[in-house]
Amino acid sequence: MTPAPPQTPARQMTAPAPILIRDAAEADMPAIQAIYAHHVATGGGSFEYDPPDVAEMIRRRAALVDAGYPYVVAEDAGHILGYAYAGPYRPRRAYRYTVEDSVYVAADVHRRGVGRGLLAELIRRCTEAGYRQMIAVIGDSGNTGSVGLHRKMGFREVGIIRDVGFKFGRWLDSVTMQLPLGDGGDTLPEA
Repeated sequence: MTPAPPQTPARQMTAPAPILIRDAAEADMPAIQAIYAHHVATGGGSFEYDPPDVAEMIRRRAALVDAGYPYVVAEDAGHILGYAYAGPYRPRRAYRYTVEDSVYVAADVHRRGVGRGLLAELIRRCTEAGYRQMIAVIGDSGNTGSVGLHRKMGFREVGIIRDVGFKFGRWLDSVTMQLPLGDGGDTLPEA
């Protein structure tokens, strides 16, 4: 009788670890700067022409965090996949219940749910903080990824400003989308 061939152990099928969404730290800023620099250099999502350096990105983050706004990163196995933050929509006091969001994802991880996770966390935190409206000001109406992400998260388009920016030898639009947070404008905010 011939012995049976050795059995190969069954492969354990495990779900991939979820992407961690956490507060951004100063140590994350070189990775954040690299992500943003790519978007500035290659796309119309930002109307900046020259990518800011790490020191400037640190300053910008500190200003938002010091003012109490959320600034988060998506991390997978120690790698920063994207970042997002909310900030004031406009400086005048009447806008104090409205925030503007920004979401940037590394070029090599699009369509993995990174942007959705980051934006969901911003929406949650801003709602808990008592904000009533979130505004997305999206550079370039051809930025279908950002427009689609915001639409999937419940934002509705409220306007397009045509040909307002000029970059890469062409005119760029600005798309404005809006999401009510909490009760939105249905009730008065608590004093």
